[in-house]
Amino acid sequence: MNAWTKISAELAQQKNYLDELYKVYPITQNPKRELSKENEKDIREAFDNKDDEKLIVSLLKLKLFPIKDSFVAYLKKDKEAISRNPQTVNRIAEILYQMGIDEIMEKCTAPKETNRQIGPMFKKWIDKGTLGAPVIKNSEEFLNYDGNCIFNSSDIEMEKFAAKYLGFTREKGIDFIAKFNNKYVIAEAKFLTDFGGHQNAQFNDAVSTMQNSFEGKKVANEIIPIAIMDGVLYIQGKKKMYRYLQNHPDQIILSALVLREFLYSI
Repeated sequence: MNAWTKISAELAQQKNYLDELYKVYPITQNPKRELSKENEKDIREAFDNKDDEKLIVSLLKLKLFPIKDSFVAYLKKDKEAISRNPQTVNRIAEILYQMGIDEIMEKCTAPKETNRQIGPMFKKWIDKGTLGAPVIKNSEEFLNYDGNCIFNSSDIEMEKFAAKYLGFTREKGIDFIAKFNNKYVIAEAKFLTDFGGHQNAQFNDAVSTMQNSFEGKKVANEIIPIAIMDGVLYIQGKKKMYRYLQNHPDQIILSALVLREFLYSI
């Protein structure tokens, strides 16, 4: 296990890790989604009249469909398919009728998932100056700045900078770029809340960023790729993520809570 990974794991296992992590990711419950009176009226009328097609069409107008069904995404992208596939529409409508109108309304007005807030939170935390170095929004100013500094701009601008100057070739977002002791540090930042599925994919994304060759870089400076990850990966045990940490001491995977210490150690 890398020394910085070990420090992060010990922090998670022995201290008030979650209390401190809340300063980086101050997750709060989102408000319920709102429906217009017209949308709600159309949904209720279609439900009461058992109008399958109108019910599906009305619900597809919303950002959140009340049930998870693999065929719904197709219907959302091709509205004309609704009239061509009456059996599919009837099948989905029957599920909705069994739910009842109250549950339908509850499901389609559910708050946004908190994990959708996580990405921007890290950058907001950086903007607070927590790391003790100037935070720069302009790429040219960052490139020419003489001293320790952090480039914290839009996802697009950071991706452009990484591709143009650092030789970053992956089509993935970059959450962190800094220059310390005349060395560039580049990373994705992740807060992993569970094991398996999407969370494993998030873990793999962050790891893949470190594996970029940076061969086409235009700067003479050394580039240090790291992964800034927090959450369940530091729970000791036989889980795949923790085993990966143990078996890859050459990769710098660390918590946001020790990022400042790491940067000033370069």
